[in-house]
Amino acid sequence: MSYHLTSASGSIEAVIDDNCGMKKFLSIANMLAKECKIKFIAKEDYSDTIDWFFSYKGHQLKLHYNIYNGVSICNNSSKDNAVVTELASILERKFF
Repeated sequence: MSYHLTSASGSIEAVIDDNCGMKKFLSIANMLAKECKIKFIAKEDYSDTIDWFFSYKGHQLKLHYNIYNGVSICNNSSKDNAVVTELASILERKFF
């Protein structure tokens, strides 16, 4: 089940799975691409963190993976919180 973390600026991070591996991250990315028609526009891959950026309903979001914290969807602005919550709900229904 997902949960939300809130930053000081009011934006949220929807944690999809806080105990998973790369395989689950790729499965979530694939589901977003196929079922939500998301196209990843930029990818940053580091040794312990991966950030894939995408647009959903006009909002710029990030699919984030960290080997210590799992998979989450992040935004930069509190005005995108409803869209992050919507995507988290879709993923929760699909994976849990």
